Amino acid sequence: MPSPQLPNYLLSNRKRLALSQEEVAFLLGTRSGARVCRDERFTREPSLETALAYEAIFQKPVRELFGGLYQRIEGEVADRAKALGIKVDSEKATRQTDRTRQTLTSIITNLSLN
Repeated sequence: MPSPQLPNYLLSNRKRLALSQEEVAFLLGTRSGARVCRDERFTREPSLETALAYEAIFQKPVRELFGGLYQRIEGEVADRAKALGIKVDSEKATRQTDRTRQTLTSIITNLSLN
């Protein structure tokens, strides 16, 4: 399993680009840097729209900017895929369940590689 990551890397990316919280807030379309501060300090998770705006500003993929959050969600999805696989394995084999098994196996395999 990969080493634990910070929930996000917004602060380091903002510093890398020499932007203030107020400047990033302006680029996000908000009035003050308080929202950026809360995001950087992990006190809130931004909306999808805001996360995509961060991606546009910092030119880094959302999964990289929010590495720790992504890592947690990835693990949860893998666990649920395994549980669903067990349920599907107990069902009668049909073309649909075979395709579902293949999909779940692919998800689990791909997530295990990350």
